[in-house]
Amino acid sequence: MRKIALIALMLLFVSSYAQTDSTGVADTLSAAHTRFAPAATRPLTKSEGDSAYLKSDYASAIEIYESLLKEGEHPELYYNLGNSYYKTDNLARAILNYERALLLSPGNSDVRANLEIARAKTIDKVIPVPRIFFVEWGAALVRLMDVETWGIVGLTAFILLLASACLYVFTGRVKWKKCGFAGILLFLVVSVLANYFAYSQRSKLLHPSEAIVLTPSVTVRSTPSESGTTLFILHEGRKVEVQDNSMREWKEIRLEDGKVGWVPAESIEVI
Repeated sequence: MRKIALIALMLLFVSSYAQTDSTGVADTLSAAHTRFAPAATRPLTKSEGDSAYLKSDYASAIEIYESLLKEGEHPELYYNLGNSYYKTDNLARAILNYERALLLSPGNSDVRANLEIARAKTIDKVIPVPRIFFVEWGAALVRLMDVETWGIVGLTAFILLLASACLYVFTGRVKWKKCGFAGILLFLVVSVLANYFAYSQRSKLLHPSEAIVLTPSVTVRSTPSESGTTLFILHEGRKVEVQDNSMREWKEIRLEDGKVGWVPAESIEVI
């Protein structure tokens, strides 16, 4: 009986080893197949796109970055894609991707600088309608950080608000009560503003209302029809605000200077 048990144990060990070994070989073969597979079948990486860009192979870089963005959005990918389009003199696509990078990372100074350089090369020069100073300041504050950072600021301020409230309620000294009361007011304001800024940026991400003109030129008309009166002409790279998105073939747009009109839907792309 002992010999039979020993033989059975040995057979079990050998079987287990063989299974493990075959699995390891299969994994190795699979890894080797992945490594030596054609580039078209392997998952692309950002480093490959960066390498193509450094080699001035901008067409390949664009293809790689576009493929990566289909798997998930990232501001750096949009930024690099914008740079690649800029190198191919496609200003409209460059501006579009710089704008998308700014939506995800509004405080990125490099993206903003390159966007301004690309905008300077566009044909249309629109003077925005002046806004009240505190509205302009508020918009600048919103752009300082992204939605996640503003959310963290809001949560931190709320926790400090609770701590200040505890200090005010449970301390017996007048000096500390004053500090607690001041903290309540300060962190209440910060928490409300931070959450509002986060909500504002989240709304822009979920419901984008701005677009970029992609065609070399587009005629803006008074009505959503080719027979509509010609109002003015826009050129590639111009940013517009979509006022009416209810129609499939036509969109009502508004410029920063207040001008309004209709353009074919295929002539613009939402940021």
